[in-house]
Amino acid sequence: MPSEPVSIDTQHNDMVHDAQLDYYGIKLATCSSDKTVKVFNVAKDQEVSHVITLGGHEGPVYEVAWAHPKFGSILASSSFDGSVLLHRETHPTGSWDLVHAHRMHESSVNSISYAPHEYGLILAAGSSDGKVSVITHKDDDSWEVAHFQDNKLGVNSVSFAPYSSNPDKKEMRLVVGGCDNQVRFWTLNSETNEWEQDDFDSSKTEIFHSDWVRDVAWAPSVGSESIVASCSEDKTVIIWSQSEGGGSGWTPKLLNSFEDPVWRVSWSLTGNILAVSSGDNKITLWKATLDGKWVEVEQEASSFSQQ
Repeated sequence: MPSEPVSIDTQHNDMVHDAQLDYYGIKLATCSSDKTVKVFNVAKDQEVSHVITLGGHEGPVYEVAWAHPKFGSILASSSFDGSVLLHRETHPTGSWDLVHAHRMHESSVNSISYAPHEYGLILAAGSSDGKVSVITHKDDDSWEVAHFQDNKLGVNSVSFAPYSSNPDKKEMRLVVGGCDNQVRFWTLNSETNEWEQDDFDSSKTEIFHSDWVRDVAWAPSVGSESIVASCSEDKTVIIWSQSEGGGSGWTPKLLNSFEDPVWRVSWSLTGNILAVSSGDNKITLWKATLDGKWVEVEQEASSFSQQ
């Protein structure tokens, strides 16, 4: 039986924009327009407890993201003030310290995403200035920054591709969703160490977004196929797929048209279930059937119970 949902009073003084569990699901980070980030212990069979409130931002905080535990307990946060802050928990004292402040962007940083841990401690940030910055932690404890211009209207979301075990597919890849209604794919050239845009125009496909792309999410590796979900203020979710060896082309498929704008999409760890958050205050779960159709999980369960 599914467990009952747990309601947490975050004590934020304004709207909560994001909530993320760490790798083990025992810590929860939340962020808010009150300019703060809060961390909670939410371990199973224990009472939820507030750990710390992190400051440092001068504007609303839009997203939080946990690094892989091989790098320690590191939490990144992005803000309307154009900054990205990284805090680390120190053991055994349990104190939290600011380890890096990234203040390159000229406008709001709307999205952050960690690269697969196999590449190292690397974080991408997308901003309303239309740029994406990629922050890399070096062996000498310094930080290196690369950036590229995705579009001129603004970036709403970034997501890294999963790590590939294929020796011919070792390059880092990013998908970016923008205010120009487009989904773009970028690859790090291993020879020049520059980010290059794939030769693909999402606006020229049979199915495309007609309003701001609010979120993009690259699915965990499922076989040899690459899969990306995107959602938009046009009230749609599109699934983009690319077969191995299929060049730079992507095939879109409409998952569903909703009654309200769609704000966030998130994959399960196995990459077979997609959670969709929409403007009607609902979260729906979707999965692909054997014939390639996308169905809502609860509807699928109901149809089985009626058979």
